[in-house]
Amino acid sequence: MIIAVAALAAPAMIAAPALAQSTPALAQSTAEAKAVAVLDGYRGALEALSASRAETFFWPDAQVFEQGGVEGSISQYLSHHLAPELEEFSSFTFQDHVTKATVVGDIAYATETYRFRIAFKTAGRAPVERRGVATSVLRLRDGEWRIVSYHSSTRAPRPAS
Repeated sequence: MIIAVAALAAPAMIAAPALAQSTPALAQSTAEAKAVAVLDGYRGALEALSASRAETFFWPDAQVFEQGGVEGSISQYLSHHLAPELEEFSSFTFQDHVTKATVVGDIAYATETYRFRIAFKTAGRAPVERRGVATSVLRLRDGEWRIVSYHSSTRAPRPAS
């Protein structure tokens, strides 16, 4: 389930929602900053190689989509995909990360761009470097923001010219 939030109105009648970015100076509202903090926490859990910590940033009914595929619920994604992968990594680091979030009521939608590098425990296995993007929908329930829909995709970086 990918949720799209759109509003059409004359610019003079409705002000566009402000964007929050990972850079604290650009955060426009407390709600947007809290939504961005959830995504930052998820990324931190991946860098810590902790599937159990990663799960805490999702509502139990959250759906995950990756590389054009449906991964299912967060628990399914962790059990058949992410947790076994994290066990094989010696490190997972992100660079050049930018998050933009917009809050509309109890829903936030966000986009992320980043690069990452994965190193493996297996001797001789070459590290993997990728560029990535993610789109997330977060929901506020009982005063807490968590992810309800997460979609990411990656590709190899373009060669330097």
